[in-house]
Amino acid sequence: MTDKIVVLSTCSTEEEAERLARLLLEAHLAACVSVIPRMRSFYRWKGAIESAGECLLLIKSSRQCFDSLRVRLEAAHSYEVPELLALPVIEGARNYMNWLDANLGNSEDG
Repeated sequence: MTDKIVVLSTCSTEEEAERLARLLLEAHLAACVSVIPRMRSFYRWKGAIESAGECLLLIKSSRQCFDSLRVRLEAAHSYEVPELLALPVIEGARNYMNWLDANLGNSEDG
């Protein structure tokens, strides 16, 4: 198992997704954020089943960045309860994992 994670989060618009992606990248809390636009989510909210059009953010990061990433994302997000799920990365291509390392934390490389 590696120290890398993929964080799943959703938001309501592509504009918000881009804003959040740039925020995390500029803070070096993510090495890459992929945005999947135009998906539909179904969920229970305040006792009712709801559905909404959303964008999915796939945030490539590390366990040591997660707490700061969570705080930053929650503060900047428009949702009352933003989705934030960190999934472990079991293994990855060495070159890609090295690139992740170089682009997380205080690194200025890329």
